[in-house]
Amino acid sequence: MNVQQRVGPYTLLRKLGEGGMGVVHLAQDPSGRRVALKTMRPDLAGREEFRRRFGKETEAARRVARFCTAPVLDAGFDHGTAYLVTEFVEGPDLSSVVARAPLTGSNLEALAVGVATALAAIHQAGVVHRDLKPSNVLLSPVGPRVIDFGVAQLADTPGAVATIATTMGTPAYMSPEQARGEHVTPAGDVFSWGALVTFAGTGRPPFGTGGVAEVVYRVINHAPKLDGLDERIRPLVERALDKDPARRPTAQQLVDGLLGRTGVPVDAATRAVSETSDPRRAAVPSAAQAPLAADRRRRARRRRRRGRHPRRRTPLGIGRELCLLPIPDPPPPTPATAA
Repeated sequence: MNVQQRVGPYTLLRKLGEGGMGVVHLAQDPSGRRVALKTMRPDLAGREEFRRRFGKETEAARRVARFCTAPVLDAGFDHGTAYLVTEFVEGPDLSSVVARAPLTGSNLEALAVGVATALAAIHQAGVVHRDLKPSNVLLSPVGPRVIDFGVAQLADTPGAVATIATTMGTPAYMSPEQARGEHVTPAGDVFSWGALVTFAGTGRPPFGTGGVAEVVYRVINHAPKLDGLDERIRPLVERALDKDPARRPTAQQLVDGLLGRTGVPVDAATRAVSETSDPRRAAVPSAAQAPLAADRRRRARRRRRRGRHPRRRTPLGIGRELCLLPIPDPPPPTPATAA
């Protein structure tokens, strides 16, 4: 597709990426707002069963609350092309950040809380993600955002050309029951959360890498390798990676366990994540951190003008509560003196 081509009322600006389900473009809606627009594979869109399920599944996805997710804004067909429109999230995906260095400390905690919060919102809407993986988590200036929820199951349309990635998920992050081709429930997403957090904190998935059959065998039969994962978060990850889905916590229980409280509303958890340090800093060279620091200072000034959070805050602790404690602003730099 060439730039400036239109799909429905949207103008395509540039290609962002391509996956098993279709192609994603940066697009612009009639008001000038930038959005992410995914066009589905033609072999899917041409099938009547897919068209029926597309409307049903995208309507369910639109009910997902805007908590640590990129909400679905629109969906439809344009001359036989099925498309899905979501909020455009500015920021790198988790896989590209971890390729530089794993996340640690408050950055890892914020990621774990944010993705668990997104899953809680997704599951509350009656949707199962089915393909949670590092490339489906974007690190925005206000915290992680989960994308592509509820779309993977559209590939189950009878007669469609299938791949492991579309019918089962991504092998390194799928649950054992998903790997066996069984019915996928929210517990499968929780397992994927455990695998994703392990990758974020160690730089490697818990069941290793390699050929599809080899990785799937390990997912079903082997214990996860969690060496190097932060000990404060490891017990919850171990529970999430239980082979028995009935023994895994729910997404809401993940949020509660991370924040040290019960029944934490997803909006409160989202605010906590947004006010923690930016996960992107962990993998950004120091020379490149100035723009991120300036962006944080601008957001802090806006919060102070609104009378909220007069000081920058940092998260302390996990397993008790993600405490947001005020810390003083740093003193201005001292001018250098001549030798």
